Amino acid sequence: MSMIIASCFLCASYAQSVTAPKFGKGLINIMAADSTFSMKFGMRFQNLVTSTWTKEDEELGGSFANPETNFLIRRARFKFDGYAYTPKLKYKFEVGLSNRDQSGGGTSEFSNAPRYILDAWVQYQFNKNWAVKFGQGKLPGNRERVISSGNLQFVDRSRVNSRYNIDRDFGLHIIHTANPSGNIYTKLIAVVYQGEGRNVTAGNVGGLGYTFRGEILPFGKFASKGDYIGSSIKRESSPKLSLGVSYDVNKRAGKDRGQNGSFITVSDEDNLLDLNTVFVDLMFKYQGFSVMAEFADKKSSGDTPQVIENGAIIDTYYTGSGISMQAGYMFANNYEIAARYTAITPEEVVDQKDNRYTLGLNKFIVGHKLKLQTDVTYRDREFSNDQLTYRLQMDLHF
Repeated sequence: MSMIIASCFLCASYAQSVTAPKFGKGLINIMAADSTFSMKFGMRFQNLVTSTWTKEDEELGGSFANPETNFLIRRARFKFDGYAYTPKLKYKFEVGLSNRDQSGGGTSEFSNAPRYILDAWVQYQFNKNWAVKFGQGKLPGNRERVISSGNLQFVDRSRVNSRYNIDRDFGLHIIHTANPSGNIYTKLIAVVYQGEGRNVTAGNVGGLGYTFRGEILPFGKFASKGDYIGSSIKRESSPKLSLGVSYDVNKRAGKDRGQNGSFITVSDEDNLLDLNTVFVDLMFKYQGFSVMAEFADKKSSGDTPQVIENGAIIDTYYTGSGISMQAGYMFANNYEIAARYTAITPEEVVDQKDNRYTLGLNKFIVGHKLKLQTDVTYRDREFSNDQLTYRLQMDLHF
């Protein structure tokens, strides 16, 4: 990783200009002397403390006790983006350094190596309306997943996202944007991808995956791309709304949660099932008020989500549905109060129902680039004892 940083400074020495922009706009901005490339280098990290209490003797009306506390670096990342040869050819390269960022590797499917690379893609803008994107990055699934982890309204994403999202993968994206009438804007995306998530080196397991997403902004664009930024960092002077729908099919999915989870070992890949996922979401902002809501539904192609081979149950896909709704208000002093309700309903053979109620308080010092976030979540589980969790996180972006 030190080689990456050294390369940045080496490139800077040959550039026409090297600027250190204001806080939160990147550590180094490089522009080639002949303007044939640009690069912005930034870094960020999140320090997190969590404490969780579990309700004892719940049936007898027991109390929350025996807290478990955890201190960790939730995320730590380097990011590079800019253009190459022409401003029409954009790129992004991002690597993760924390243990949580790299976890999930260490098996033969990942060449027994950590999963360092998060994003590595290029995007070419053919004209005003059409673009093609190639490489590894986020699939256009639910809005909450596509929003950067550094731009979230709460300490982390909801349970709906963690159970049902389609995450990152390597693929080809076709993107069409349009302004058909007045302030109405639309966006359509179609993707074909490998199907096993990021950093897989063992080739394709099962079949390919396909994602289709459509969005409409009926009242015009959000300030500073606020339809994909949590909280009302920019106070919209008029109401802004974005509606999105995604459909994803992962043919003969090789992992129990599609792009996430563990690989399913079968002797015949025809015993793997397709995973079909539908997302419906919205983002609304006006003045300091913001609302985001999502619905997810993931089903398998079989009568049951269980993978059966020779009459035996080998594994089970994580299927079911869920809903997440959150709202917040940003005060003039950049404090924000927010609330979120999340409910997941997995299929009975998969998991138990889980409802979560979260209250949050945020202080934005320099927008999302320097902030403190804290929240309390009550977790109501169908069969297991309920839990209460407190989280405090500091976020720093250069």
